[in-house]
Amino acid sequence: MKKLLLAAAISALCVSAFAQGKDLKVAIDATYEPFTFKTADGKPTGFDVDIASALCEQIKRKCVFVEQAWDGMIPGLLAKKYDVIISSMSITEERLKQVDFTDKYYNTPSKIVLKKDIKFSGIDSIKGKKVGVLKASTQEKYALGELKTKGVEVVSYDAQDQVYLDIKAGRLDGTVADTLEVGGGFLSKPGGENYQFVGEELYIPKYFGTGAGIALRKGQPELKKELSAAIKTIRGNGKYKAINDKYFKFDVYGK
Repeated sequence: MKKLLLAAAISALCVSAFAQGKDLKVAIDATYEPFTFKTADGKPTGFDVDIASALCEQIKRKCVFVEQAWDGMIPGLLAKKYDVIISSMSITEERLKQVDFTDKYYNTPSKIVLKKDIKFSGIDSIKGKKVGVLKASTQEKYALGELKTKGVEVVSYDAQDQVYLDIKAGRLDGTVADTLEVGGGFLSKPGGENYQFVGEELYIPKYFGTGAGIALRKGQPELKKELSAAIKTIRGNGKYKAINDKYFKFDVYGK
């Protein structure tokens, strides 16, 4: 009997150790600088990647990054191609119908960006202009709900960097994007100097949700709890600040 109990205890310890040490497959869209992008040698990097790595270290798992086009993110998660999405995915009511989310790990606004020679005095003033957005993004949802209805032509793209290529080529008049992403990925780079933010910061919950969280499949309360606790821990121990300050000049945790 003692041998049986000892064997059961050893087995339980082995299972626990395996659960802590196993890989956590993390989906990313590496076209969203400075949140997620690639180094010159092709390695994933950026704020999201560093946050994911810090969280994996906290929960004693190994992050394995899986690249995925944005519009296939949730379908891929539901198909179990990976365990979580840590790639600037906003927590919205629509997405919560399909997947679960941890607490937010950052919250920054979006904004309209247009060529400087376009006079902007409200959405009505850009009727007939052409704006590019990322397919299946909160920015696309906003553009279709608020801009297209006012006569702005909205063109959706598989990746945000494709939007910038078409802006530079003169095929678009602007975009709607996260302010930090478009700042780092376009406005601060060659070709972006002729464009600027217009209008107000966009925090509208029905379009943009309540911040970016980690998406995971429903029915995983322990993983959700563990990751939310890890977010809180790295916020408190200085790791979050170190990552934040590497990319940004203010705290992107937001309101």
